[in-house]
Amino acid sequence: MAHTDGHTEVLVAGAGPVGLTAAAELRRRGVGCRLVDRLPARLPYAKAVGIQPRTLELWDRAGLVRAVLEAAVPMRGQLTYVNGVEQPRLDLKLPPEVPYGFAALPQNETERILEEFLDRFGTGIERSKELVSFTQDADGVTSRLVDVVTGAEEEVRSRFLVGCDGAHSAVRKGLGLDFAGGAFPEEYMLADIEVDWDLPYGYGVRAMHRDDAGVVDDVLVCIPLPGVRRYRVSMSVPEELSSAAERTGDGIAHGLDGGQAPELSHIQVVLDRMSPRPTVASTMRWSSVFRISHRIVDRYRRGRVFVAGDAAHIHPPTGAQGMNTGIQDAWNLAWKLALAVGGAAPPLLLDSYDAERRPIGEEVVGRTVRHAAEGVQADPGDPATVMMREAQLLVGYRGSPIVGRAEGDGTDGPQPGDRAPDCGGLTTPIAAHPLRLYDLLRDRDHVCVLYLTGPDIDPMTELATLAGDFPAGGADVCAVVADGVPADGAPVPVYRDDRGEFARLYGARGSTLFVVRPDGYLGARIALPAGKALVTHFEGVLGT
Repeated sequence: MAHTDGHTEVLVAGAGPVGLTAAAELRRRGVGCRLVDRLPARLPYAKAVGIQPRTLELWDRAGLVRAVLEAAVPMRGQLTYVNGVEQPRLDLKLPPEVPYGFAALPQNETERILEEFLDRFGTGIERSKELVSFTQDADGVTSRLVDVVTGAEEEVRSRFLVGCDGAHSAVRKGLGLDFAGGAFPEEYMLADIEVDWDLPYGYGVRAMHRDDAGVVDDVLVCIPLPGVRRYRVSMSVPEELSSAAERTGDGIAHGLDGGQAPELSHIQVVLDRMSPRPTVASTMRWSSVFRISHRIVDRYRRGRVFVAGDAAHIHPPTGAQGMNTGIQDAWNLAWKLALAVGGAAPPLLLDSYDAERRPIGEEVVGRTVRHAAEGVQADPGDPATVMMREAQLLVGYRGSPIVGRAEGDGTDGPQPGDRAPDCGGLTTPIAAHPLRLYDLLRDRDHVCVLYLTGPDIDPMTELATLAGDFPAGGADVCAVVADGVPADGAPVPVYRDDRGEFARLYGARGSTLFVVRPDGYLGARIALPAGKALVTHFEGVLGT
């Protein structure tokens, strides 16, 4: 067995969207990592296709969102039909301050974009390498990799191991984690096709048939993809293609099946039966039978080893929650690992990965199971709130061990642990056009944003005082000032809230310090003067 010379800071197993995100976010912060995958090449499949607005916000923060916007198609809404009768149209609308809408992009294209982004940092995917086992001790992890083509073995020593290796994860099994849940009895066909109907561009289609008792006994779901009338379609599988008797060795029936693939004729039969318009399918790029399970691990971390994405949670594809949740797992973990590798992280920081992300995974699994059985109406509520939740814009970490509490400036606006919303109308004497807050956050990690209203706080004195409290290299700082507040000659960059959007969206009634984390959530909200509250917060996150 070959032994790798040198030391790898982080080994990432699995090069799907989740593993690529973890590797890219580590490399973007200068952390050495290796990314291995057992497959010889990227699969040309449109498996996960929905891109949520929250994921686009994260990609904006990293500086890669433009490539996604140029490749994806908008998801404008859904057309629903029951027994051939059109139901009220669902339009996917969000508040105007949300910078991105819903999008659709084949998973292989998402992986291409992430892989090209990772290449910028001099790191590529090591193909045909499978992680088969590992051991860990107090100082690191020793992993055994096998080349699936030649059979050659390699031993790799790393400080941390991240398992992004899917529903049948070797990392999860190696940790001995419980993966409780079950499987749906139904099987489905999945295909990437083109149709010739005249339904409106950018709308998904959900056609259902209800029997005399009102039970759904047939369904067709079509999600638009880039191209001319191209869709990823899913539908019930015919008996001759059923793989119900087949299971993987670990007993988890989830994902694409390796058996007989549906032919175009199988797809056409269902379209003839269920399509809201007469249509002919063509140009089938791929097809498969797939099954759905719902499971979640009992913990996301054990020692120096972590799991993320499908290795940690699997569930129905309803609402395009799975891949996006996994990407956010990886993002949450990567910035914390980067601090740990750099020696600037207290133990609580890595503990917070499980504390923050596992409750999110539990909620997503439970919600998608309900929606798969009963539809979105299974969780009635204000339509605007439902839309924000499906867009993953309501994900938050209040009560996390590494976020603070509001410090006396009122309860309006986002609190520590909540997503930091975008806003526009920020001006400087140099820029000809107003900027967005997310422009100020892009390609930065922790950012301290001071909102200064005067006259309660002398802005220059407070800026000078706080500038001495920021941990060296630990955070960037800028100020947003209300109209009329003097800030010439300030020791930090200053932007004016000309339209009052920052004050409105952040609910800041007085001068306030907001700490925005690398993943775009508020770590602290501190009424000024801050005293030592800022130092105390960063001691819990950066250990300084």
